[in-house]
Order: sequence, then C-alpha cells, then structure tokens
Amino acid sequence: MDLQDLKYDDNGLIPAIVQQFDTGEVLMMAWMNAESLELTISSKTTWFWSRSRKELWNKGATSGNLQSIKEIYYDCDQDCLLIKVDSPGVACHTGSRSCFYRQL
Repeated sequence: MDLQDLKYDDNGLIPAIVQQFDTGEVLMMAWMNAESLELTISSKTTWFWSRSRKELWNKGATSGNLQSIKEIYYDCDQDCLLIKVDSPGVACHTGSRSCFYRQL
C-alpha cells in the first residue's frame, strides 16, 4: 500500500479510529493528515492533527499515556484508518479510559 493512495478529505484529513489491540475496546477517534500518519509509522506512537489548534499532537506526550502502535489498517474505500495500539492508560482528555463512555 502506498500512503499516497489513501483518500483524504478536502482539508487533507482522514479519520482514524484507535482500538486497544488485545481487547478490541474502541478508545478514540481523531483526525490524521499525511504528516501525522508518517510520524505515527516512524515513531510507533500515535500522532494526530488538531483541527482546533491547527497543529500536530502526539497522543499521550504530556500525560505519559503514549499509545504504542501494533497494527494499522485502512478500510475498503481507503478513506478511514483503524489503528490498533497498546494504550496503558486513559485515552480520553476527560480522564476516561475511552472517549466512548456515554451511551445514547
């Protein structure tokens, strides 16, 4: 797979779903651009693009809860990523293990 074959939106972003590799727990969803994906692959930790701050961020760099990459998949349309990680601590900025802790 050539990374250039991925389909980014008009803002150059692609959604990335982050999942705990051994339990299947969905931890979070964030946006990536080509640079953050390349950083993720090279550093083996998750990097994302902050739409509000308009900057790259390394998930867990300030909290110490870095997410170690296990596997990266892309979907059949090549417009969404699934990143399987080992996330030793919380994944949500609220302090919750997962960003998906509220039921509709």
